[in-house]
Amino acid sequence: MTPLDSAWLAAHPLPLPDQDTDKNARGRVLAVGGSEKVPGALRITGEAALRAGAGKLQLATPERVALQLGLHMPEAAVFPLPVNETGELAASCGQRIAALLDRCDTLVLGPGTGADCPAGDIMSAALADPAEILTIVLDAAAIAAAADLRDLIRNHRGRVVFTPHPGEMAQLMDCDEAQVTDDPDAIARAAADRFAATIVLKGPETCIASPGEDMLLYPGGGPGLATGGSGDALAGIIGGLLARGASPRIAAAWGVWLHGEAGRRLAERIGAIGFLGRELPAEIPALLDAAR
Repeated sequence: MTPLDSAWLAAHPLPLPDQDTDKNARGRVLAVGGSEKVPGALRITGEAALRAGAGKLQLATPERVALQLGLHMPEAAVFPLPVNETGELAASCGQRIAALLDRCDTLVLGPGTGADCPAGDIMSAALADPAEILTIVLDAAAIAAAADLRDLIRNHRGRVVFTPHPGEMAQLMDCDEAQVTDDPDAIARAAADRFAATIVLKGPETCIASPGEDMLLYPGGGPGLATGGSGDALAGIIGGLLARGASPRIAAAWGVWLHGEAGRRLAERIGAIGFLGRELPAEIPALLDAAR
C-alpha cells in the first residue's frame, strides 16, 4: 500500500500544456449523463473537467433539459438525447453517443444517472468499437452495468477508470457491501484485475488500484465530501486530466487528491460540512498551480 501524498505526486507529475497550445491540444471531454430528476449533474462534471485543464467540453443529456444546461454552461457544446418513461437516458442513446466519440479524447459516462437507466444497453452500443486514443470514466449507473460487460471493458486495454462508492462496487463485483467495506483494498485489486481497468474505490479512505501497480491510498478530504454532486465533480476532474494526456492511474490519483484537497479548503473556509458539490471545481486551478 502506497500513500497518495505530495511525494508521490511530485514523482508522478501531470503533463503540462505548451505555452503555444490551443484548446484542441489541451484535450476534448464528452460528458454523458444526467436525467430529468437530476438535470444539473453534468454541469458539475463539465465544469470540473474544464477546471482540471481540458480545452473543450461537450455535454450529452436528456433533451428536455439540454437547452437549460447549455445556458448554464456557455463554454460547452450540448447534445440532446432521448429518454425512457422514467426520465432516464433511453437505450437508443448508445448509437448517438458512439457517433460523438470521434470528436473527443475522453468520455465521462454516467454522472447523474439512476437505477432505471439502461446503462448496459447504452454502453454495449457506445463502446463496441474501441479507439486507441479514447479514455473513459465510468460513474453511477454505468458502474453497475459494467458487471455484465467484462470483455467489452477489457477490450479498451486499460484506458477505463471506474469511480464507485461501496454500494456500486458491490454491484460491480456481485458481492455484499460489507465485503467491500471490510476489505476495500482486496476488492479494488480484484476489480482492477477483472476489468483490466483503474478502480477508484471511494470512502473515508480512497483506494486506487491498477493492474500490476502498487495500491494507492488517500486518507480522505473530510466528511464534507459526502454530499450530493461530489462524485460528479470527481468524475469530471479525472476526465479533464485524462483528456490532457495523463495516464489512467496518474489521472485517477491526481483527481482523487485534487478532489480531496478541494474539500479540505472549503472546509477551512465554510465549515467541515455544508459546502456544496458545485463549489469543488473552482478550487482546482489554484491547487494545480500550487502543486507544480
